Amino acid sequence: MVNEYQLRVTPETAADEGRIKACIAEEKGVRPDAIRIMKRSIDARQRTIYVNLTVRAYVGEQPAEETFAPIHYPSVEGKPQVVIVGAGPGGLFAALKLIELGLRPIVVERGKDVHSRKRDLAQIPRTQTVDPESNYSFGEGGAGAYSDGKLYTRSKKRGDVEKILRVFCQHGASTDILIDAHPHIGTDKLPRVIEAMRNTILHCGGEVHFQTRMEELVIDKNQARGIRTNTGREFEGPVILATGHSARDVYRWLDANGVETEAKGIAVGVRLEHPAELIDRIQYHNSQGRGRWLPAAEYSFVTQVDGRGVYSFCMCPGGFVVPAANGPQQVVVNGMSPSNRGSRWSNSGMVVEIRPEDLRDKALGINNEAPCGALEMMCFQEELERVCWLQAGRAQIAPAQRMADFVNHRLSADLPPSSYAPGLIASPLHFWLPPFIGKRLEQGFRQFGRSAHGFLTNEAVLIGVETRTSAPVRIVRDKETLQHIRIKGLFPCGEGAGYAGGIVSAAIDGERCAEKAAVIANSKL
Repeated sequence: MVNEYQLRVTPETAADEGRIKACIAEEKGVRPDAIRIMKRSIDARQRTIYVNLTVRAYVGEQPAEETFAPIHYPSVEGKPQVVIVGAGPGGLFAALKLIELGLRPIVVERGKDVHSRKRDLAQIPRTQTVDPESNYSFGEGGAGAYSDGKLYTRSKKRGDVEKILRVFCQHGASTDILIDAHPHIGTDKLPRVIEAMRNTILHCGGEVHFQTRMEELVIDKNQARGIRTNTGREFEGPVILATGHSARDVYRWLDANGVETEAKGIAVGVRLEHPAELIDRIQYHNSQGRGRWLPAAEYSFVTQVDGRGVYSFCMCPGGFVVPAANGPQQVVVNGMSPSNRGSRWSNSGMVVEIRPEDLRDKALGINNEAPCGALEMMCFQEELERVCWLQAGRAQIAPAQRMADFVNHRLSADLPPSSYAPGLIASPLHFWLPPFIGKRLEQGFRQFGRSAHGFLTNEAVLIGVETRTSAPVRIVRDKETLQHIRIKGLFPCGEGAGYAGGIVSAAIDGERCAEKAAVIANSKL
């Protein structure tokens, strides 16, 4: 018999798993080794902080030795193949799912392997330039590999979130992600997990090709037959297109070649960075901060201003702000956290919802004269990133402004210390951000400051700009088959196709696309 119990304990008690098991064992009359902690979350809504635990006790039966059942990946040598463009979470999980289904994945990735990529990232603060094929957006693991590794998603209706987490654990992630309410691997540990996934693909007979960029789809009579690459090689098979939200050359190729796409709403704003200690004090209602037993505090804010959402995005407690550009004349920022979330700073994106129709409202004062059609949101992203680059002195230094100065329309005379390695330069963001973004952020900050005393402060700094919250384009596909609405055998996938938003939802979409692509691949036997 299996019994589950809900416990509410202090953080100090929650930190001692042996103590929890001993107390339950004594009270319920079961052995400590027959007890498993299943879920864990922090309740910081009141002044007294508690940790909520779901605990499972096995009465009269032996609990399984393994925390999860590993997935069997068979050899797929000589099996029908499917081409996967992109080695982010959508592409990697598509490849692993194909192997489960007995098909051979051929993965092409324009960037470098995850370890070589790390060296290129380290050069950005030193050279103030970005390698256009190896950066925070492009390379093995995609945008998530070195921009945090958070595994929280609201996409539970789309697929098996627990399965995705188990796959991560099977490839080396801590089993804590199966328990925590907001699971997080961390940028320091995620690369090893990604490398292990690649090794599984190779061991089973799949292929992974780095520094191999798709130049064009091979389409014959509205059927995707494969791809041609910059290396001169062609790869044949159904195509899962999982290129991520920053592959603007792919969007342009699709648009120029009549592959149906449509403009999609995005969110745009800034990275807001506070001292981590300040966020701990606010969120844990304690002048002493988080103390010994609690992790760096998280927050989530959302409001409506003039009919558009204003909200925090990708909150990184104890983290860093990083340069996320992937080409010339761009300054873009993102956030990440190591597994211990131990830096002096906490940051999040603070963004405003934008819809395609907003760009057609001349009263908003947006310089978007080019007839971009389905790429209009992407053109707006590019223009704002270029403005930010000009404000930064045409380098990866980021324009920044203290938070209270922004709200009160004052230029910051100086800036606080920051985690952003390329450096900051004082700039009047309140002046040059498009008013329909800046004004809404200003009102949102005032409201957030009222709900969390001390949040609106000049100890915090706004760093521009955050534009890559999601894809600005949706590659239109059929809801049932997940194929492109016109091109059979082409499966737009994940965040870059406009159907996911983060690591887990992209992974789920990758698995779904793999299942549908398998039908096409098997039909050719």
